[in-house]
Amino acid sequence: MGRSTQPILKRCKALGISPRVMGYDKEPKRNQKETRRKKSEYGIQLDEKQKVRFIYGVLERQFRNYYVLATKRQGITGVNLLQILESRLDNVVYRCGFAKTRNEARQMVTHGHITVNGSKVDIPSYLVKVNDVVSIKEKSRSASGIKLILAKNGDRIVPSWLEVDRDNFSGKVIALATKEDIDYEVKENLIVEFYSK
Repeated sequence: MGRSTQPILKRCKALGISPRVMGYDKEPKRNQKETRRKKSEYGIQLDEKQKVRFIYGVLERQFRNYYVLATKRQGITGVNLLQILESRLDNVVYRCGFAKTRNEARQMVTHGHITVNGSKVDIPSYLVKVNDVVSIKEKSRSASGIKLILAKNGDRIVPSWLEVDRDNFSGKVIALATKEDIDYEVKENLIVEFYSK
């Protein structure tokens, strides 16, 4: 309940994002003719919010809570919001290359395959902090599925705010993500405008 059951490629096309952002190699089929009505300011803001929510797999209530948290932090609210989303444990697991997609990373976390600073954490929304070490649990490292994923993701670019040690199945948070670390086009100011009304 609550999660979108629409096919990933179809949803990506509707929101105007590349499936590569989600960790998928396929691209959506393009229609020859595509007629779209001009969207209102509200519609544009809503689309931007829905796009970011979809990328991170966050439900509306939780996303709004992140926005409220972002407003309480020092700095630019929109950038703070993106920083919070990037700090989610499931996203960090994905960014480290331990999972093909954020959905897969979320599953790894909930199934207890991930530790933070040596302690098992099974909450995908757990927010990591600077100097936290995220690792694949020792018992899970020998699983053929995990070895295959790591081999496939060996050439994935790791963001500058993370330091990954593939030999030890771990990644360290050396800084908080910045706007420059985001690998998709986002107008976070539109999300702030949406919630500011």
